[in-house]
Amino acid sequence: MKPVINEFPSADGLWSGIRLATDANVEGAIVVAQGAIRWVGARSALPAEFAGLKPHDGGGALVTPGLVDCHTHLVYGGQRANEFAMRLAGATYEEVAKAGGGIVSSVRATREADEDTLFAQAAPRLEQLLADGVCAIEIKSGYGLSLEHERKQLRVARRLGEAYGVTVRTTFLGAHALPPEYAGRANGSGDYIDLVCNEMLPALAAEGLVDAVDVFCERIAFSLAETEQVFKAAKALGLPVKLHAEQLSDMGGAALAARYGALSCDHIEHLSAEGIEAMRRSGTVAVLLPGAYYTLRDTHLPPIAALRAAGVPMAVSTDHNPGTSPALSLLLMVNMACTLFRLTVPEALDGVTVHAARALGLHDTHGAIAPGMPANFVLWNVREAAELAYWFGQQPVRAVVRQGRIAIGGNA
Repeated sequence: MKPVINEFPSADGLWSGIRLATDANVEGAIVVAQGAIRWVGARSALPAEFAGLKPHDGGGALVTPGLVDCHTHLVYGGQRANEFAMRLAGATYEEVAKAGGGIVSSVRATREADEDTLFAQAAPRLEQLLADGVCAIEIKSGYGLSLEHERKQLRVARRLGEAYGVTVRTTFLGAHALPPEYAGRANGSGDYIDLVCNEMLPALAAEGLVDAVDVFCERIAFSLAETEQVFKAAKALGLPVKLHAEQLSDMGGAALAARYGALSCDHIEHLSAEGIEAMRRSGTVAVLLPGAYYTLRDTHLPPIAALRAAGVPMAVSTDHNPGTSPALSLLLMVNMACTLFRLTVPEALDGVTVHAARALGLHDTHGAIAPGMPANFVLWNVREAAELAYWFGQQPVRAVVRQGRIAIGGNA
């Protein structure tokens, strides 16, 4: 296991010899004091009071805010490479689920694993994402589907944040799929949603394990009425909501989520004009997940042009999960967002910084380099920002400052 954040060296001091992505043609400087950004701007405009601080030489690196991976299912047991092979042989997402695969197969493996095993399996995945410059990450539950096992997933997510010194937002996704013990039961879906709302969510929230609440609203998952029941329970507990929306069909989930002030609607390949307008009015972020689109060999593009025209902020995430997006590089998702979804480079980079932070309710602390914010930024060995979307398979990180400490590149 990597050292806890307190064992990383402090990033306090004057960071110079850098080029801020906002103006890469001018040498920039960042002042960090007590783990927070004190000043940022052109090196030539640095106030004299900061000139004598401990120096950190960036070696001409380009600097961006720390990346934010705003939609992951990082903690789970086992893997599902066999389902990948099934899909290549022609099986659809729904056919895999009906054959006993899909989410329920990960539920079995997750229930069989103890907390330490889940931590040991998730840690290498997190390390790869952190090596790509990730400074904040969402981790959903949803592979336990019982109080005991959902708690286990969320506890592991909290442990990962503490062990690696990374901001982790935990999302309760108890309404991810119908547990096997409820399948075939009369009103099984309704009974399970009652359990989610009346027992699981209140208990986990009381234990401080839940930062937000999500639902998989889809014809193979939960209905609009069931989704709204979960949203009402979350609202009663003061928790923000998110939604897996319009991935396989237009269920009207985005409009429902927007009515509840959702932080984000995610996937949204089948998002309607009405859903876009509702999201615009509520300020809900559209989270694009090109890894799942690619893995499922989807051909129905999200309505990027309409989202752009409406001014709906678009985030980009790995959607790391064992079934439909086993992605461990947020930079690769930046490339895919540009090549598959036709985002511009600035849109894609905003999608993994400022907009991704907003999708987690972290816009006051992540996604930007500004005075007063915690120091979360990345130094890249590239000449221009477009290279972060251009290359794939390369890890151009020179140094990562995370939570005010130098987590990677201690000699920077």
